[in-house]
Amino acid sequence: MPAFSLPADIAADLLEVDRTIGQRLRSEVELVNTIGSYIIGSGGKRLRPILVLLFARGLGYSESHRGESHHVLLAAVIEFIHTATLLHDDVVDESELRRGRETANASFGNAASVLVGDFLYSRAFQMMVEVDRMAVMRILGDATNIIAEGEVLQLMNCNDPDVDEARYLQVIRYKTARLFEAAARLGAVLADASPEVEEAAAEFGRRIGTAFQLIDDALDYSGVTADIGKNVGDDLREGKPTLPLIHVMRHGSDTERALVRAAIEQGHTDQFDAIMAAVNSTGALEFTRQRARDEADAGQAALAVMPDSPYRQALMTIADMSVARDR
Repeated sequence: MPAFSLPADIAADLLEVDRTIGQRLRSEVELVNTIGSYIIGSGGKRLRPILVLLFARGLGYSESHRGESHHVLLAAVIEFIHTATLLHDDVVDESELRRGRETANASFGNAASVLVGDFLYSRAFQMMVEVDRMAVMRILGDATNIIAEGEVLQLMNCNDPDVDEARYLQVIRYKTARLFEAAARLGAVLADASPEVEEAAAEFGRRIGTAFQLIDDALDYSGVTADIGKNVGDDLREGKPTLPLIHVMRHGSDTERALVRAAIEQGHTDQFDAIMAAVNSTGALEFTRQRARDEADAGQAALAVMPDSPYRQALMTIADMSVARDR
């Protein structure tokens, strides 16, 4: 995602988030420090923490509001949870490349990656308790549980060529969009927003998270490894029936459908060029990108309840960039 200008106070908050992450990542166990620093320091867009900050500030939160920088703390919590899911994902998927470098499991082994992921989850819960608000605990407790269910749903869908769009979208909304939703909702809760505004913030997060994953899945068939930071074709290699392939299964010729079915069932990229031809001939990438655009538009519409401000404009820009990105 290309860089864009954040409001000055959000940029300052983000620096504090990074400082907090560095402090809270520390452990007396050196391997925890090594692996945690490896993955958190490997880049990343910090998009989910930014949603916490933008909604909190945009809806009236300030340190004097509660006397503490809870928005910074919870933004760091969100990043820890996100990082834990990445560590576990890469083990399950047997991935070797993320953000342009070896995955933690490729560098340090599966066991260490899983256990450090567990450390990050538990550290996140230690931190969220400090806010001392039941609503915060409920939002994050529900989110982590739903994310785990999404991981299991995705595992069940692997190597199943009969997965339809509804089942595919359920995985996205559980596995990816739920943390975006939680981040946006937390910002609204910190600002003591009304239930209507809180739900609108959650809707924005859910829609943008869905759009973000749809574009990720399109990039697996249209990106460049050096740009997207992972190997092109990984989804097909893992037998994942994502929307581009679901579209081919609905609109392709008998030959194209048979090709895709075999690739999903067997989890290989031996016929990647032929599958790419089918993806292109059926307009699958254009369809996927349009579905992402529809989600982003719905997210932007949800912001109508939010007062106009640089924070709201930044959220509108994030929605557009989530669809336009090439990495």
